[in-house]
Amino acid sequence: MAPRGPTAYRRLAALAIAMPFFSCAGTPPSSLGLHGARLAACPSSPNCVSSDADDRVHFVAAFELTLPAADAWPMARAAVESLPRTRVIAATDDYLHAECSSALFGFVDDLELHLRASEAIIAVRSASRLGYGDMGVNRRRVEQLRALLAAEPRGSR
Repeated sequence: MAPRGPTAYRRLAALAIAMPFFSCAGTPPSSLGLHGARLAACPSSPNCVSSDADDRVHFVAAFELTLPAADAWPMARAAVESLPRTRVIAATDDYLHAECSSALFGFVDDLELHLRASEAIIAVRSASRLGYGDMGVNRRRVEQLRALLAAEPRGSR
């Protein structure tokens, strides 16, 4: 039965207004960051991609540097900052962690980059904090970032 009367509609309106305050951010995983010289392993669920993954479900290619690391790294950070609803949480001279929020419910994904200058790559990992699947969102984010970097003159690919 559909809600009836002004009280029911006020409740629905209040719920719609309150939704953003109860976003689906989740708690940042304790596994974020570098583990030795690698990014954290992806969980068994298909809502994570990483250039350090050993399996086809989770693997995505690292960004190959086509210019010196000292020039590529600031470009990579700028590209991350240009992604919609993305906020850089931590950044060093070789590591970056950003939070990416979904438009509708505010689900938060963690995006990590690791500059490996000696290998001429930037390793990448993007993972959902909540849920099991991600409908390909994390892989599309990494490929969007790859496209942004490739569009830069002599950028990463």
